[in-house]
This record gives sequence, structure tokens and C-alpha cells, in this order.
Amino acid sequence: MKLVIDIGNTLAKIAVFDKSEIIHFISSAAIYMNDIKPLFDTYPNITSGIVASVREIDHDFFNLLNSYIQIIQLDEFTDLPFSNRYETPASLGYDRIAAVAGALGIFPENNSLVINAGTCITYDLITSENEYLGGSISPGIQMRFAALHTFTRKLPLIKPEFDSKIEIIGNNTETSILSGVLNGVLNEVDGIIDRYKNQFSDLKIIVSGGDYKYFDKNLKNNIFASPNIVLTGLNRIHDFNEKK
Repeated sequence: MKLVIDIGNTLAKIAVFDKSEIIHFISSAAIYMNDIKPLFDTYPNITSGIVASVREIDHDFFNLLNSYIQIIQLDEFTDLPFSNRYETPASLGYDRIAAVAGALGIFPENNSLVINAGTCITYDLITSENEYLGGSISPGIQMRFAALHTFTRKLPLIKPEFDSKIEIIGNNTETSILSGVLNGVLNEVDGIIDRYKNQFSDLKIIVSGGDYKYFDKNLKNNIFASPNIVLTGLNRIHDFNEKK
């Protein structure tokens, strides 16, 4: 069994894997050692793990974790199951690396575009030849609502309900903001997918992240939803390094 930890900008996630299957999952704003210690009692067969973080990791936390099991900390020097063509690998987000590794497990013989809809919306392309080429980063849905509120004097901060239908014509300030942000981001994502499709044949689209459900329901393009692709990708990176 393996312990896989993904510390993102907004949420931190812990998963226990039995081979390629998640058998335990925790998600919270922050992770403390007291959250992890009980897992070693519940799952005494955990022998190793991997940690990826876009935040600074407290050294005491990492050292204590390393005292329980053999741990890999994902960084620019970690061996990957694909060729990384990114020009500045040291600046590449570890969540993007893991998501690409996860895509290989879903569509190993296809060109794949991974869209991770979280704090930011990231687009990452890996080819059928196992080459990661890069992608793009744009503001996430919540960030767009926050920006309208922060950089204007009168616009309110809107918290969307993704299950409700968003009309193209807003008839008050709140529905106008909802229309602008949510319809705008849908058109952005669909448009970017179309441009990738023009360049890469047999392209598979994978959507993940905290806001994946909104895109899963509303995009014109066919997609494959994989909300835990970062965790499954970290698990693949762990296994790749353990076999070396």
C-alpha cells in the first residue's frame, strides 16, 4: 500500500492506494501530521508514498512523515514516465506533472489534453509518443468572480451554483456576472479544445479539478472526467520510480 499526498493551492488531498485503487481519501484546506498518523494504524501495510505540493512544505512535517515510511517528494529531479519537453521544468507545477502522468494511465496510446479546473485552469498536452509539450494557464472560475469584486467598486462577490442553468442574458447585476464568467469560461475552454484538435489527431480530452463537474455537464466537446487524476498520476510516478 502507498500513501499519496497532493497539496494544491486551495485543497490538500490524502489517498491510500492499494496498487492502482484508491481505498481511502481525505480532502481538506490543510494537512497536519495528526491527520496522517491514524492511517498507519488503519492501514499498517503502507510502506511508501509520494508527496507533491505547490505550497512550501514544513520540513518537520516531511521529516516526521519520512520517519514512518519511505517517501518521494516530487520535484524537477524526479524521474518521470514520459519525456518532459518543457523549457523551464523547475517552474512547472507538480500538479500539472502528475496530471499528465495520470493521463498516460487512461489513454496511453493517444494524444491527450488534460484540463485541470481548480484555482487556475491549466491545459497540458501529452502526445501519443509520451512527450509532454506544455500547455497554458488561465484564471479559474472562482478567481474570475473574485477579480470582478476586487478590482471594481460596486460589483458583488458571486458564489455560483453550478447546478442551475445560466442564461446568456443576465437581467440583473448578479445574473450578468454569472453569465459573463460562466458562459465566457465555457467558450474559452471549448475554443482552446478546438484549436488543439486542429493540431493533434485522435485527441482525448480529460477534465479534472474541483470545478470539473461544471465542464463535464456544459462543454460542447466530448470529454472524459477524471476528478482524481493528480492523485492517480502521483501513484504512477511513485510506481515508476520504485521499479527503477
